[in-house]
Amino acid sequence: MRRRDCLALAGLLPGLGVAQAQPRMVSVGGAVTETVFALGAQGQLAGVDTTSLFPLDATRLPQVGYARTLSAEGVLALKPQLLLASGEAGPPQVLQQLQRAGVRVEVLDDQHRFDGILARTLRIGQLCGREPEAAGLVASLRQDWAARPRPPAGSLPRVLFVLAHAGGQLRVAGEGTGADAMLALAGARNALAGLQGYKPLTAEAALQAAPDVILCTDQGLEAQGGADGLLKAPGLTLTPAGRARRVASMEALLLLGFGPRLPQAVAELTDKLHGRAA
Repeated sequence: MRRRDCLALAGLLPGLGVAQAQPRMVSVGGAVTETVFALGAQGQLAGVDTTSLFPLDATRLPQVGYARTLSAEGVLALKPQLLLASGEAGPPQVLQQLQRAGVRVEVLDDQHRFDGILARTLRIGQLCGREPEAAGLVASLRQDWAARPRPPAGSLPRVLFVLAHAGGQLRVAGEGTGADAMLALAGARNALAGLQGYKPLTAEAALQAAPDVILCTDQGLEAQGGADGLLKAPGLTLTPAGRARRVASMEALLLLGFGPRLPQAVAELTDKLHGRAA
C-alpha cells in the first residue's frame, strides 16, 4: 500500500473524505467549552474547568479546578491528548509541565472581538476534527451578528461595570477588559474610560464616573443581596444611576464569556442599557 493511502486511512491527510482524528480533550475556559459543545464534540471531553458553566451538561463533567490555578496532576489524571485553553489559563509553568508530559496544549484567545471568536471557532474545529461543523457554526454566527439590534442613534449611556463576588472587594472595569469591549458593542460609554483593567471600587471613583447605569453580573448582584445591597457600596447610591436605581445585570458567562452566544449577549445588553429592559 502506498504511503499516501496509509496516511489517508489513519486520518492524517485532510481533504480525502476521511474523518480527522478526534482527540480526548480537557477544556479550560467557559467560552472554549461552549464552543466544543456547539460543535458537537462534547463526547471527546475528559474534563473541564470550573468556569465551564454552559451548557448545563458541562458542569457534570470531571473538573480540573479554576482556569488560572490549574495543577498538572489534576489534568494528567484525566489522560487527555489535548488541552484546549483560554488565554487566561495558567499558571504558565503548569502548561509547560503538561507539554513536557506529552499533552498538546493549545491556547485560544478571542481578544474580545467578534472576528476573534470566529477564528477561535475554526481553530477549535480543526483541533477537534470537526471542521465542517465549525464552518457551519461560523456561518450561523455571522448571520446572527448581522441581525443583532442596533442601539438608538446618538444614545451613549455612561455605564459603570462593577465586578462583585461574595465576601470580596468590589472592582470596577476600565479599558482593556471584557466588560469594556461589551459596552462598546452595545453602544454605551464606559464610565471609567481612561482607566486600564480592573480596579477596586472607591467612593471617589464612583462619584467621578457618574454613571447613568450600573451593570454587574447576575451572580454578583445576588452575592451583594440584590440592587439594595449593591447600592450600599461606597459612593454608588449618590451617582445618577444610584439615585434612579438604574441597575442592570446579566448572567456572567453570557455577558463576559465572548463565546458562541455573543450575538445574543450583545442584543440583550443593548436592550438593557438603552432603556427597553433596564
